[in-house]
Amino acid sequence: MYDKVTHEFDNAWESISETEKKSVFTFSDEYKDFLDKGKTERECVDSIIRIAKLKGFTNLEDVISKDEKIEPGMKLYANNKGKAVLLLIVGEEKIEGGINVLGTHIDSPRLDLKQFPLYEDGGLALLKTHYYGGIKKYQWTSIPMALHGVMYKKNGEKVNIAIGEDSSDPVFFISDLLIHLAKDQLEKKLKDGITGEGLNIIVGSIPLGDNDIDEKVKFNIMKILNDKYGIKEDDFTTAEIQAVPAGKARDVGFDRSLISGYGHDDRVCSFAALKAILETENPQRTCAAFFADKEEIGSHGNTGMESMFFENMIAELITLQNKSYNGLVLRRSLAASKVLSGDVIPGFDPNFPDVLDKRNAAFIGKGLTIVKYTGSRGKSGCNDANAEFISEVRRVFNDNKIVWQVGELGKVDQGGGGTIALILAKYGAEVVDCGVPVLGMHAPYELISKIDLYMTYKGYKAFLKDA
Repeated sequence: MYDKVTHEFDNAWESISETEKKSVFTFSDEYKDFLDKGKTERECVDSIIRIAKLKGFTNLEDVISKDEKIEPGMKLYANNKGKAVLLLIVGEEKIEGGINVLGTHIDSPRLDLKQFPLYEDGGLALLKTHYYGGIKKYQWTSIPMALHGVMYKKNGEKVNIAIGEDSSDPVFFISDLLIHLAKDQLEKKLKDGITGEGLNIIVGSIPLGDNDIDEKVKFNIMKILNDKYGIKEDDFTTAEIQAVPAGKARDVGFDRSLISGYGHDDRVCSFAALKAILETENPQRTCAAFFADKEEIGSHGNTGMESMFFENMIAELITLQNKSYNGLVLRRSLAASKVLSGDVIPGFDPNFPDVLDKRNAAFIGKGLTIVKYTGSRGKSGCNDANAEFISEVRRVFNDNKIVWQVGELGKVDQGGGGTIALILAKYGAEVVDCGVPVLGMHAPYELISKIDLYMTYKGYKAFLKDA
């Protein structure tokens, strides 16, 4: 009787066969490769489109330009300025009846170079940065870093930058204060030990030039950059260069059950969504996987979820399907849509047990996590999914033998945060947050379980097919 009326969430490893366990590890190896190749949102978009094209996806812009009528089963992608991307599979039913959506984001916390970053001080050349997203600033010192991004020359030529990932590349470094002289620093609050303006990246120390040059080390760095890339100092003003942790994602633990890497938030859910839609064939309802930018800074801007891009692309689909545009049909479609907002959730950490309500926390290894609400304090800034939709999602997961759990962002007054869920919900769509539990979220290197990644992929795939 006790077992029939009570519930405990299962450890997902115990629910799979040895054969499926091998699939988990193979799937995780694919994910690590995706993570290593996509350390910026631009690189993620490049990878997603490259993989999608190999699976038969066609550029939606080409279909629009030819004014083609879309047919069920068509696979399409739409590129938003190289920093966000939407994948679509046209369903058997009319788009007016709604679509099934996986919404994720591909930006991660990082350090952006300022627009005029290079300077010399104390015989060192350094780069000024402005951090992006919520970080603990002290975590970004004393680790090897790489530079990724783009620069534009005066003639408009685009230069791709990626330095610090190859074993033959140099890496870069932000110094911290030695313990012997850190008396004053150690008396500060943790958040003040390293300042935002103190996150300056060391990039060189060899002087070059005659005695008439004041900043010989800076000049040498610019000469190196000019020789290799043909760029000049004012080209930094038209650049987007990000400093990210150098190195590859790695297995963690004697059993290799975990993955350490930069950018699990939210590329782990993005990869699960990518694989799910790539493996979806001939769905009843049109399916979409959206990989957005700028979530870590509020989803604003023309590549964030707050932009009109997603709405505009669905409008284009409706126009192609009906050979005319109707704003009411667009509103009906969005309002009838069902969405899993794929984002990560903090996992219970035995080293920091006091910040989570253990009965309502997500646990590493217990599978895909449904998060009814995020926000902060009194659920401020959250979507708060309704019971009817969560019940439908539970049915889909249970019918497809997905191991899942529930979780929340932390104790009620401990802190909080948000996702893209409330943005998609403004259309009237049914939306719930659903993703992978993470340890060390927003640190340079985060930790996830391979089985949670795998169950998230299986859950997303089932949702696209059965919701």
